[in-house]
Amino acid sequence: MTGAPLFNRMALIGIGLIGSSLAQVARQRGLVNEISISTRSPATLQRAEELGLGDYYELDAAAAVEDADLVILCVPVGANEAVAKWIAPSLKKGAILSDAGSTKESVVEQVSPHVPDGVHFIPGHPIAGTEHSGPDAGFSTLFDQRWCVLTPPDDVDQEALQKLKTFWESCGSDVDLMEPKHHDLVLAIVSHLPHLIAYNIVGTADDLATVTKSQVIKYSASGFRDFTRLAASDPTMWRDVCLNNKEAILEMLARFSEDLSAMQRAIRWGDGQMLFDLFTRTRGIRRSIIEAGQETDAPDFGRHVAGNPVSSND
Repeated sequence: MTGAPLFNRMALIGIGLIGSSLAQVARQRGLVNEISISTRSPATLQRAEELGLGDYYELDAAAAVEDADLVILCVPVGANEAVAKWIAPSLKKGAILSDAGSTKESVVEQVSPHVPDGVHFIPGHPIAGTEHSGPDAGFSTLFDQRWCVLTPPDDVDQEALQKLKTFWESCGSDVDLMEPKHHDLVLAIVSHLPHLIAYNIVGTADDLATVTKSQVIKYSASGFRDFTRLAASDPTMWRDVCLNNKEAILEMLARFSEDLSAMQRAIRWGDGQMLFDLFTRTRGIRRSIIEAGQETDAPDFGRHVAGNPVSSND
């Protein structure tokens, strides 16, 4: 990006994978003049300072947001309400308040009541990430060619919305707008359910009495390795996602259970055509994802291709 920065000061509440990546890309592309960072852990804050991620470092989130034109909550969704209460009195009039959480209805319900008049609350969700967490996990290209979904309220200030949209586009993202409920339903099937299945499969393998843990690790084929990557994601984040997108996730789990029962019947009764048709259809979905530029067809599912992070903060 060339020209003047979009914001004078950006405050990041939480400095894990998403927060540290935002700090790096905003600095490198000149999107902000100053970066203020807050996290509740003194050790994490010290590490962020050692990495030079910001200009100001505060354990007190309220102090971190003072004079900030853009405030992004990069904490687990279950912590958003407490953080919103904490920082509300210190938010600058005219500031944009956003977040990076994987659920949106809960964020709207928990944060909106605490947003002061004159502050523009525009929830967001960058659909990008890895299974790693912490300030060391971030990198400036995390958002390149990834989607960021914004769920603005009906009465959103259009100038503020456009400015936040431009910010995310300047970070490398494509931006889409959705209703919060629709966002949560979409993410329940494309992200939340796959993670739950991964956690469950890896847990099942760990519990098998007839297969030792060493054998599970030694003979892991590519399919199981993929599941373990998802199952290595931040436990706190995914606990909060499940509890804050309960209805959509339960609906998707019910549909998945029905489809799994149909596959079970096909295997039991030798219905090869049903299995072949299903596998053919799902193979087409994989190809569509590659054609859309959200993955590559490189060996090992593209995870070893530079600049092509695999999303786990979905």
